[in-house]
Amino acid sequence: MARTLIIIRLELDHKQASFGDVAAAVSGAGGDITSIDVISSAKGSSIRDITVDTGDRDETEFVKALRKLHGVRLINVSDRTFLMHLGGKIAIEPTMPIRNRDDLSQVYTPGVAKICTAIHESPNKAFSLTIKRNTVAVITDGTAVLGLGDIGPYAAAPVMEGKAMLFKQLAGVDAFPLCLDTSDTEEIIRTIKAVSPIFGGINLEDISSPRCFEIEQRLAEELDIPVFHDDQHGTAVVVIAGLINALKVVGKSMSEVRVVVSGVGAAGVSICKMLLAAGVTKLAPVDKEGAIVHGGTYRYPMWQWLAEQPQVESQPGSLQDVLPGADVFIGVSAGNLLTGEHLQTMNEQPIVFALANPNPEVDPEVGLAHAGVFATGRSDYPNQINNVLVFPGVFRGALDCRARVVNEAMKLAAAEAIAAAVTDEERNEQYIIPSIFNDQVVPLVRKAVIEAAMATGVARRIPPDFR
Repeated sequence: MARTLIIIRLELDHKQASFGDVAAAVSGAGGDITSIDVISSAKGSSIRDITVDTGDRDETEFVKALRKLHGVRLINVSDRTFLMHLGGKIAIEPTMPIRNRDDLSQVYTPGVAKICTAIHESPNKAFSLTIKRNTVAVITDGTAVLGLGDIGPYAAAPVMEGKAMLFKQLAGVDAFPLCLDTSDTEEIIRTIKAVSPIFGGINLEDISSPRCFEIEQRLAEELDIPVFHDDQHGTAVVVIAGLINALKVVGKSMSEVRVVVSGVGAAGVSICKMLLAAGVTKLAPVDKEGAIVHGGTYRYPMWQWLAEQPQVESQPGSLQDVLPGADVFIGVSAGNLLTGEHLQTMNEQPIVFALANPNPEVDPEVGLAHAGVFATGRSDYPNQINNVLVFPGVFRGALDCRARVVNEAMKLAAAEAIAAAVTDEERNEQYIIPSIFNDQVVPLVRKAVIEAAMATGVARRIPPDFR
């Protein structure tokens, strides 16, 4: 169990118990008190918050120990994570104060009528005169949340709030979570289109496959603002970024390596598409039903599309059947599918990206022992493949140039920019991907995205620093 801190609020009856009794009970249960806060104090009692380092023990052990004490009443137990989420993690604030009647007349009636008329006469002015200029909707139906699955829109909200925080802190983008209480494809599309006038971009999140493909494709075709499904394209972009640098470490090229992708859902399909765009010529996509082969017939449209690509191999079989002779393994599927023996069937200096969470496709210690370069989606091992490196900079660039879409050229440019954030001197088998706190990532991605948008004709504005 992960080491954590919990905060216990308790009422102490001074006639029956002392704080020393509390400290002894916590210590006896295997914890350490790291801080004490007195919330209120009276002559015969006090209420205190004690912060306890639980080590590797479950919080219920401390609750049981304290409840055995006479004169101690437990009021509440929470850990730091719950406390950080109390009341939500984001808020809306005005960009200026309303100090007097004159201010009020400018920001609201009657002055605002002038602005409304200007936008009515020229709708594009909404980009400069409203929050549309810098606001993204983070939208989910809660059907594919993290590793939790279909937990619904209410339970998905904390994830969307967290993403909005990252947008703001890393790229200065205002983002607002919209959790939709429907999983009907047509209703989702209709709802997003209906709310789109106030947003400059749409970030789709945690929508289950294969519905996510149609939802994104339809919205991209029917809206004139960028639509980006992060589970698909964010994952693909950062995987390609990591692969660009991993190939440099092991001395191989994109056009020569043989790549096996395990898991052909939302992320897997997008990874395969970007691999082909990046120049991969030998690709073996594998799902739990087996390898998708060139010339095959499949029930899912995106699988069928893959089967029609000449770079996709014709060898059928399971993951273990197609892995021998591969240079690169990319897993976005399920944990514990491979062993060290499986990795030994790959070519020399194999690149292994085992990205299933929380348990990778191969045990990290095994992967580190057998791979030339090893990466996971976890933060407790080197080379974390993390979408946070992608979406802030992509949307910063797309908003700044008012892109109509996020196209393949922009995604590939973003991947190359993320890879470039790791210098030649820094790059090694333990460091192929920059930290999410590397302050060069967002500016580099922004610049690359804008350049690609302008080159492909989807930018409607040239930012001042590009003139």
